[in-house]
Amino acid sequence: MLVLMQWYFMEKCISAKMGNKYVREEPMIRGPKFLVRLRSHTVYENTPVKLFCTVEGFPMPHICYVGIFNFQLVDQNTVKIYENSDGYIDLEYPNFAFLCFYRCSTDDTAQYTVVASNIHGQASSQASIILLPPALFPSLSSSLFLPFSCLSAAMLPKIHYTKINITFLEKFGPVFSSEGGSATLSATMIVEPNLANLQPEAQWYRDDTRLFDSKWVKIETGRGFSTLTIPNLYKDDEGLYTLRMVTKGGTAEHSAFVSVADGPPPVPKAPGAPMDIKIHDANRDYVIVSWKPPNTTTEGPILGYFVDKCEVGTENWTQCNDHPIKICKYPVSGLFESHSYYFRVRAVNSHGISKPSRMSDPITDEHVFYLPVAKKLGGKLDVVSYHDEVEGGFLIKPPGAPSGISVSEIDRTYVVLSWKAPAYFSSAPMWYYIEKCLAESGAWQRVNTQVPIRSPRYAVFDLAEGKQYKFRVLSANIYGTSEPSEPTGLIETLQLKGVPSAPGQVISTRETDTSVLIQWAPPKEPNNLIGYYIDQCVQGSKDWTSANHKPHKSPKFVVSGLTTGETYMFRVQAINEIGLSDESQESTPLTVKAALSHTAFLATPSAPYDIALLNCDGHSMVLNWKKPLHSGGAKIKEYYVDKRRSGTTMWREVHIPPLTERLYKVEGLTEGAVYQFQVYAANLAGLGPASKHSADFTCEAWNMPEPGPAYDLTFCEVRDDSLVVEWQKPVYTGSGPITGYHVEYAKTGTSDWTTANEKVVSHRFLKVTGLKEGTSYVLRVRAVNAAGVGMASMASDPMTAKAVAGSQEVSCVVDEKSGDIVLSFDSCQMNVGSQFVWKKDYKEITDFSKGVVIKTEGSNSKMIFKNPDKEDFGTYSVSVTNTEGVSSSYTISAEELQKMLALSYDIRHPIIPLKSELAYKILERGRMRFWLQAEEISPKVTYKFFANNKELSGPNKMGHDVSTGIIEFIMDHFTVENEGTFTFQITDGGGKAQSSLVLIGDGKRGPHFSEFLSLQIGDDCSVTLVCKVANLKKESVFHWYREDTEIIPDVKPDLGSGVCKLPIKLFSLKTAGIYKATISDDRGKDMSQIDISGKVFDDAINKISQLAGASAAELVISCTATGIQLQLEKDKGKYSIVIIDPENSHKRTLDLSGDDRGKVIGGLPDVVTIMEKKTLSLTCTVCGDPKPQVSWLKNGAEVEPDDQVNTFAAGKFASLTIKGVSMEDSGRYTMIVQNKFGGESVDIVVSVYRHGEKMPEAKPTLTPKTIIPPKLPIELPQPKTQPAPSPAPSATSPTPPKAAPGRGVKSPTPTRRK
Repeated sequence: MLVLMQWYFMEKCISAKMGNKYVREEPMIRGPKFLVRLRSHTVYENTPVKLFCTVEGFPMPHICYVGIFNFQLVDQNTVKIYENSDGYIDLEYPNFAFLCFYRCSTDDTAQYTVVASNIHGQASSQASIILLPPALFPSLSSSLFLPFSCLSAAMLPKIHYTKINITFLEKFGPVFSSEGGSATLSATMIVEPNLANLQPEAQWYRDDTRLFDSKWVKIETGRGFSTLTIPNLYKDDEGLYTLRMVTKGGTAEHSAFVSVADGPPPVPKAPGAPMDIKIHDANRDYVIVSWKPPNTTTEGPILGYFVDKCEVGTENWTQCNDHPIKICKYPVSGLFESHSYYFRVRAVNSHGISKPSRMSDPITDEHVFYLPVAKKLGGKLDVVSYHDEVEGGFLIKPPGAPSGISVSEIDRTYVVLSWKAPAYFSSAPMWYYIEKCLAESGAWQRVNTQVPIRSPRYAVFDLAEGKQYKFRVLSANIYGTSEPSEPTGLIETLQLKGVPSAPGQVISTRETDTSVLIQWAPPKEPNNLIGYYIDQCVQGSKDWTSANHKPHKSPKFVVSGLTTGETYMFRVQAINEIGLSDESQESTPLTVKAALSHTAFLATPSAPYDIALLNCDGHSMVLNWKKPLHSGGAKIKEYYVDKRRSGTTMWREVHIPPLTERLYKVEGLTEGAVYQFQVYAANLAGLGPASKHSADFTCEAWNMPEPGPAYDLTFCEVRDDSLVVEWQKPVYTGSGPITGYHVEYAKTGTSDWTTANEKVVSHRFLKVTGLKEGTSYVLRVRAVNAAGVGMASMASDPMTAKAVAGSQEVSCVVDEKSGDIVLSFDSCQMNVGSQFVWKKDYKEITDFSKGVVIKTEGSNSKMIFKNPDKEDFGTYSVSVTNTEGVSSSYTISAEELQKMLALSYDIRHPIIPLKSELAYKILERGRMRFWLQAEEISPKVTYKFFANNKELSGPNKMGHDVSTGIIEFIMDHFTVENEGTFTFQITDGGGKAQSSLVLIGDGKRGPHFSEFLSLQIGDDCSVTLVCKVANLKKESVFHWYREDTEIIPDVKPDLGSGVCKLPIKLFSLKTAGIYKATISDDRGKDMSQIDISGKVFDDAINKISQLAGASAAELVISCTATGIQLQLEKDKGKYSIVIIDPENSHKRTLDLSGDDRGKVIGGLPDVVTIMEKKTLSLTCTVCGDPKPQVSWLKNGAEVEPDDQVNTFAAGKFASLTIKGVSMEDSGRYTMIVQNKFGGESVDIVVSVYRHGEKMPEAKPTLTPKTIIPPKLPIELPQPKTQPAPSPAPSATSPTPPKAAPGRGVKSPTPTRRK
């Protein structure tokens, strides 16, 4: 009887407690959840099927079944959804529903979905019904209602899913928006076959995370379309969005990136909002909140974060922390049990506080940690409940001690403990106390004196970083406290490791015409890496912008939304919960354009063909082949060659790595053996098919005296009756050099060869004329040497003599404004990736140092000669790639070039035409009027008047009349002393004019020399003949002569200024002689002459010697034990020393023409400002020959490497790296680069500031670079052919300049940082 009473009493208590539990849970948010999900069925036709499910939630979810079309089933004749007035079926089971098919047909084969939804969300479950027709099993028609397990697997037919092809019609592209905006991604498609019961399922993903319809995203899918809408964008929504259309036969998908930038900050330069708020270790009265920091490309460094909480159902946000926390994780305590909360985070910098992040998902009882206990009540059943829900015996005593303490998480300032609750049956509530003990102290200290702990899991906060602790737990109730549990072992908290190190090298590669693929090496010190931020910048600017606004986890990223044709640079920062790392090095500039040149569809190339043998020496063969006819849509990058013995079937690859050229020498062959070869081509898509194998090639050495075959015949400028053929020089030249070539042609399909040129041509191109329009020809080339005509090349591919429709020719003009010579060509065809290729004498032009400029706009290309000279004659051709052979050429002869040069000179040096030359008129009172008349002048005309080479001004009157073109000068007093030459110089825009008049006595005369020829020696030892002429007009002509032979100078005489110069190059006895200059026009002729020989020549040579000697430095010769040393101060050049004894002379030379001293090319800043605990890296490029030595100083003291400080110098690179810098590392650093020819020193000021402080302004005040002269005499090298009589002592290394006071002591940089 007592047992029955206890059973009854316990059952009542549990029922009452369970009722209270549901009452307590009702205010909680409970979205729908399936306890029993749908199960798939395979049945026969005309049989009934029921789909069952059980769902829970508060308030009770609404349930509906949908088919594959996502519409509700409404055919009540064959399908019934059982429900009641409250929602679904029996009131006794409000969370249970089923779908019944009375008689299934083949149309019912489909996938069905049940959706349960309430105000807090929705859940779904899916199942398939597959129908089997009875005709497949006639013998089983009487046993349709037997259990399905009676059928064996062999009796069931194999299911073949219908292959459904999905083709996207309209695709969504990249989206670039900002916080607070909205985005819609939509795609339409064609489904083939379009079966009503087999429609594809649309699945949306963000960075491989499946998305479902929620308050953050709205998904709508129908037949042939699917749309995802984000009504309110946050940075959490940034990522790669993918739509996958899933069928039984496979999937079709499309992806695009959605970029969400920071919205307008509350105050200028405030940071962006944090993102990705997560809740960890939710317990009855605390949670741990974590987040990801925002990017700070343009804002100041983040000082910390504020965490806010808000109880569900209210709009009252409360700040959880009084002071900003600096890491991206924070424990929030003081929460109320059975309450739900939202959380959000705000970032803080020196300018203000950011906007709040998107709030977290609500935290409910579902996330809270409870420990269930089981109680045996007798019989076969156990009642499972929570330890505070059991109403048990009447023991009045403290609970037992907890056991099994373990640590589930360790951080810098907290650990998370969990333990097993003691067996407890009292109705009094039980709680726990936790005690901690520092390892070295031995004193136990209670952690939670004011806040009781009710769950067997708790996070202990406010621990010291990097310390060791022990922990133990006590349980308690109103009757007392238990004994402490067994303490844990030593648990050490983590130490702050700082931000990650900078990522490694950043490599950018082309992807599309608006995107670039960025890849980089992960940081060597990740320190709990969260992800990466990528920044981009247009080359030449300093405006860095964020490419992503949410940390990216993978070490590669596709930057979208770039401008086609613009050049960008990229850099990467790593990020963890503490902050951002240093920026990586910037990537190499990359111009944005599509990776594939002219087609969107990429395939492997076709096979190469026509393998030819070009040479054989008995153990190797030189092969050549023609490139594939079809490249596959991408550039052919590699070729592979296989060989085999003739008569065998095994092919062997003959080279590693693959080839890039169509010429290859196969080594290691057996003399006398017969070989066959085949070739493969490869592009980005892969390896193409093999070529047809070559003919049998016998490995026998070629020894004929005639040349071997030419190869690589190509065509351009194909016209109706002509074409131009080009070829490559034979590899085998025979017994002598090649003297020319013959070109032969024949109609395709015949062997009647005709020689196109009876006389050999020395160049490797020829225009073949006399062809018949529309006829197809093949061509071949034979090389010629002294021994005769060599082997014919392999015949070319057939070429039809037919001009490309609409083809035009190259035109040649002299620009009327600039005087440039311009070759212009308009292409009749232009395709994606087409480029103009200009050649001179059919060799591509690559040297643009002489002022040749190529400009291309659309289908027009111009080659411009900015500085034309007499060597520019020749044949200029242009071809357009990716077309049907569009090309043309123009030949500039020497005579035509001379005319164009004269025209160019006239355009660049225009002469203002004069109606009348300078004239004079005597006025009253001794005044003289000088005047001339130009055909036309502008109001901006300027002019000067000279008398005997002296400009006149002052009281004299000078003026002009634009309407008549008259310019005049009135001299107030003209006397006999004023006789001589009078000149007007006029400048109007780019035009110039000069007119002179000679007044001697009562007459005047024509052009004459105002200064006769003289020899001038320049400071650079140049020799020039100089004279001056006067009284000139437009028709005046000037000539130079040497020994009565006219000299055509490179630069025409400047008659506008009246000064004429003739440079004498390589002045020597060979250039001596009688030089003469003449000036003439219709008024007469004058001459000046000078004899450069004898004393004149000797004086000139002496003058040159004096100038050369004055510019040279002192020569120091020292005799040492190792030889003779020659010491120079500054001169460069080639030096020789001759040592003469009575019998022999010995000469040694040394070339010091190069700039070989140690140099710092670049890369070092003047000032560096860095936060403590980050890594300082000073890297630059150095050069010098011999290789310079690199040393580093800090505040004048040598920097010694240790665990934190590392110096590196290899090849052209040198660096100084300090890990985890501290305030002590601030100072002036000096880098010294020096070899025996001298060197340089560079100063860098490093300023370290503490975390959270405002970054100090950079104020460079130092001289960045100092030249160091050579300290040792330069020693002449000994000849290699003469062995040294004894080993020479090693040369001492060049030493840096003397240290400043204090230099020489060790660096104050500590060897270990804390």
